Amino acid sequence: MGKVSLDMPGELLEDLKKHVGEDKKFVSVADAIRTACRKMLDHLDEIDSRAGRLGGE
Repeated sequence: MGKVSLDMPGELLEDLKKHVGEDKKFVSVADAIRTACRKMLDHLDEIDSRAGRLGGE
């Protein structure tokens, strides 16, 4: 699995951490970021498909 390093505003990270932990939606910050990226890519695919920009892969 590839690794990514990024700078993130502290406020965004703190908001994200509110959803991470036992009995919460995500098991780790990395899990939350991966899930957010997958959802964003799904949305972008939908937009591209509606606009006729999604080509065969």
